Amino acid sequence: MDILNKYFKNLSDKQKEQFLKLENLYKIWNDQINVISRKDIDELYLRHVLHSLGIAKVLEFKPDSKVLDVGTGGGFPGIPLAIMFPETNFYLVDSIGKKIKVVQAVADELGLINVEANHERAEKVKGEFDFIVSRAVTNMDDFVKWTRKKITKKQNHEIKNGIIYLKGGDLTKELQNFPKAKTYNLSDFFTEDFFETKKVVHLPLKFKP
Repeated sequence: MDILNKYFKNLSDKQKEQFLKLENLYKIWNDQINVISRKDIDELYLRHVLHSLGIAKVLEFKPDSKVLDVGTGGGFPGIPLAIMFPETNFYLVDSIGKKIKVVQAVADELGLINVEANHERAEKVKGEFDFIVSRAVTNMDDFVKWTRKKITKKQNHEIKNGIIYLKGGDLTKELQNFPKAKTYNLSDFFTEDFFETKKVVHLPLKFKP
């Protein structure tokens, strides 16, 4: 928790309590259903929670906006973002049902009424969203194909509606087909070595009726 307080100094008591509960919840569930690697579970706040909240350093989601988390796995980045933005609606999907079981259980235990979790493939999701978030579930070309028709037309944020993607390494080749993509280095926000090559990519997408 110290690492969260270091970078997010205005957390409410309720948010601190919810974040604090995450470690025990994920350890309990990870013993039953392996959603986080054994190596990473001991660094949950660095490698999963704070990494997810890198998105919050780039964009502050507005109340009543809708965010789709594709390939959420154990609930990242969706669960930490839902704690950070309690008035934003988060829809978390994954193609593996047992992972969604964990996500829903964690959301229920934390009282996250702004989270809906479903066992569903991205292509099958209905509805429109302000933003679609994810942690490197596939290459950007395929991800855009899955999600490009799910962006709402109405703009409510400082940056344009579209994809907010967490990924690491050299993205030059992967983003060559997307000249409008903007990359933010997480090392500009977080000083830990883990974030040296980690990035947030914002790719605006036009509304597709």
